[in-house]
Amino acid sequence: MENETLIRFGVFLGLFALFAMTEAMIPRRPRTQARNTRWITNWGITIVNTVLLRLMSFGLPLLAVGAAAHTEAEGWGLLNALDLPFWIEVVAAILILDFIIWAQHLVTHKVPLLWRLHRVHHADIDMDVTTAIRFHPIEIGLSMLIKIGVVYLLGPAAIAVVLFEIILNGTAMFNHANIRLPLWLDAIVRRLLVTPDMHRVHHSVHRHEHDSNYGFSLSIWDRMFGTYIAQPEAGHDDMQVGLEWQDDRPARLGWSLSLPFARK
Repeated sequence: MENETLIRFGVFLGLFALFAMTEAMIPRRPRTQARNTRWITNWGITIVNTVLLRLMSFGLPLLAVGAAAHTEAEGWGLLNALDLPFWIEVVAAILILDFIIWAQHLVTHKVPLLWRLHRVHHADIDMDVTTAIRFHPIEIGLSMLIKIGVVYLLGPAAIAVVLFEIILNGTAMFNHANIRLPLWLDAIVRRLLVTPDMHRVHHSVHRHEHDSNYGFSLSIWDRMFGTYIAQPEAGHDDMQVGLEWQDDRPARLGWSLSLPFARK
């Protein structure tokens, strides 16, 4: 798709700036670490991830979007076989892809080897908009391979995959952001979308709480499959975010990248 990368990058930067400014003006919780140190590390991880995906794109042109264009051209995949109206195809593709990401997220919590990768994301002891981009490069690579496989099976239009990626990135930054929403507004929004308060429960130090609320975009999957927890037991002001490393180590780039290979 022409200019797909530029469009996605522009939307990403615009939303990142919006959520960063909003959380600076109306924060939900006080910070426990200096923002500069954490942001350098979280952005550093993102730069490594971007380089990895760029290297992958040499063998898999345009990655998931390229796979969608390929299935369109060849007529492969379920949606191409069904020949649905275009708008239904786009909506169906976005919903199915969002469910796959929800299921993938759940699996990363249940499979020990995958949890070793995913805990890099959970080790952050503060939550803000940069937590949404803090994922280990190996996890990012595996996630992209899963998306490519699903796209070949599903056969969505390329525009549907682009829209899905934009929605996923935007909602992930929103629900990781340290934003204080009015409780009445949070109650309305979370009926459809994952809110910051809803997703913060998922980043609790307590296992029974971080094994819940797996959604990044839509909140319906957790409600449907019984993994929804409305509020943390300790309350949002007193709950502890992160894992067992409640010190400055998660804010270090080298430590974060090497965490999956640590003995513990």
